[in-house]
Order: sequence, then structure tokens, then C-alpha cells
Amino acid sequence: MSKLFIMSAVAALSVAFAQQAAAQAVTADPAAVRSGAYKVEAYHTQVGFTLSHLGISPFSGVFHDVAGTLVLNAADPAGSRLNITVPVASVLTTVAPLDDMLKGKDWFDAAAFPTATFASTQVRRTGPSTAVIEGNLTLHGVTKPVQLEAQLVGSGLNILDNAYSVGFTAKGVIKRSDFGIKTYLPAVGDDVELTITSAFEAQP
Repeated sequence: MSKLFIMSAVAALSVAFAQQAAAQAVTADPAAVRSGAYKVEAYHTQVGFTLSHLGISPFSGVFHDVAGTLVLNAADPAGSRLNITVPVASVLTTVAPLDDMLKGKDWFDAAAFPTATFASTQVRRTGPSTAVIEGNLTLHGVTKPVQLEAQLVGSGLNILDNAYSVGFTAKGVIKRSDFGIKTYLPAVGDDVELTITSAFEAQP
């Protein structure tokens, strides 16, 4: 057995053990979550939406390039604060012409209202790993209170960039007519289900 082969094998094992150790450091235990200031990790954060299409089938899309901050108080979630900004022109479905339509004046009107924002007003723990986040959503130039049900997914070291991270999912329902988006109502549904997957990285 050559010396080069042995060295390569040792290096590969070292990397594997390091990755395994890092993976083991990631946990869903809420007691392990660190308090502090975080920012959105945009590559792994998405805001998904689903609504009825003509009462025949649900149709979904997603926004990406999300930005924002989280001040997390793990011991007392009521002391946490969340601020999110979503570029409306990032809307993406499986149909390119529809993407362009959604960015237009009849729908989101991205030229006039380029961002949607969410600012929390209250966080209430509902279980060891769950919370209700109340806040104000500004969309299409209209601000309304909304409520999101959040679930901790996990926390620990992100082995890709060596940053301590925490991740959540959140769900909620809004009426698009509340925000002045009324095209094709009621044939295209008014109720919009939001499904958010978010990752946050701790800041120094």
C-alpha cells in the first residue's frame, strides 16, 4: 500500500469525521438555541404561497432573495424581534409568462411596490419548539396585521460556511384582497397560504 494512498485515506477520513461531528452538533433541541442577533441566510430562505386556481387545483409560487434580521431571545421569546424584506420581483413559478404577469400592475405591481415587508409586534411561545409571531405585513402599498405559526427546525454549525445558524418554518393565511390585489376574484382564490422556510446566521 503506497504512502500516497494512506495519506489520502487519512485525509478523507479526517474530513468525514469533521463533517460527522458538525452534523451531530446540529440539533432540534430548543434548549440548545443561542440568543443573539441574526441575519437571514438568503440562499436557504424562501417565502412560498399557494392559492386556488379556478377551484380546480391549487397553484404555488415562491419569493426568494429574502433579507432581514432576527433578534432572538431563546429564554423569553416575547423579547424577540423579526424584520423581513422580500423583493416582489423575485416571484417565481413554473411558468415564465405568469411570472411576468404577477410582477405587473394587475397583480403585485413590482415597479410601484418593489418590496414586501414584515415586522413583528409580538412573539408568543406555544410549545417547546413552537411560537405564534404577530406582526404587520406591508404588501402592494397596504399594511395589515398577520399571524404566523412558527416551528423550530434546528440549530447548530453550518458546515458550509462555519457559521452558527438556526432555522424555522412558518405558516399563515392572508387574503390578497385585503392588500388591494383583486384580479380574477373570486375565480382565482382570495385566501393565500404562506409557507416560509427560513435560515438565520448569528452575527458577531
